[in-house]
Amino acid sequence: MKKYLGIYLKNEKEIKVLREANRIVSIILDALQEQVQPGIKTLELEEIALTWCSRFNVKPAFKGYRGFPYAICCSVNEQVVHGFPSDRILQEGDIVSIDFGVIYQGFYGDSARTFPVGTISTQTQKLLDVTRNALDVGIQNASVGNQLHDISRAIQRYVEGEGCSVVKRFVGHGIGRSLHEKPEIPNFIPQRYTDIPLKTGMVLAIEPMVTTGLDEVEILPDRWTAVTKDQSLAAHFEHTIALTSNGPEILSRSHMEYDQVLRN
Repeated sequence: MKKYLGIYLKNEKEIKVLREANRIVSIILDALQEQVQPGIKTLELEEIALTWCSRFNVKPAFKGYRGFPYAICCSVNEQVVHGFPSDRILQEGDIVSIDFGVIYQGFYGDSARTFPVGTISTQTQKLLDVTRNALDVGIQNASVGNQLHDISRAIQRYVEGEGCSVVKRFVGHGIGRSLHEKPEIPNFIPQRYTDIPLKTGMVLAIEPMVTTGLDEVEILPDRWTAVTKDQSLAAHFEHTIALTSNGPEILSRSHMEYDQVLRN
């Protein structure tokens, strides 16, 4: 594994393992998506994720990471990230963000999606659309030859152009043998930054977090759950991608979505 400016560049053999790790993550997120409905407890989603980890014989990446007690980060409505699954029952009109990862053959997979619970409002659907589109815009700019902050700039411009806010407390990251590697990938242009040319072999977890209100967040007494200060709704989408000479490859693409594209 080569290093460039402190960033691990993965070879094809390593990317192959990362591809499988993220394929497993996508399958488990697909399984969770099918179970998100009014009346389910978020702790039931945790149990489903653990069951699927056992089936694939992989370790949940988040459980025990820096003391985090669960396999999934489960964040509802105004919760931005790092929410705890609990006895909370999802209600019609809620949204729930699930961030999930696994460890497979020493490498990490990591992805996040925000799901509607039953029928949601037009405004809430716009938030989900904007956040998901922001991820797509970021990935489109993650090309060899571009600069790291081209990703950040594209995400921020798109989100703010749609009348939403980018959360600045949390950022994306490199990923590989560690869950969080260099470089950090902000979803906005910091006041001070040194740009980094994007190179073949970089594997990045890009993850815009977007709110319908202001970008300020606070951490709840559990020391993990981040919520919007103004109680506005928040959404979170994340993909792990590999930078190749042919462009960015999404390693954590949903198989449900892929199958639907093939059918159409």
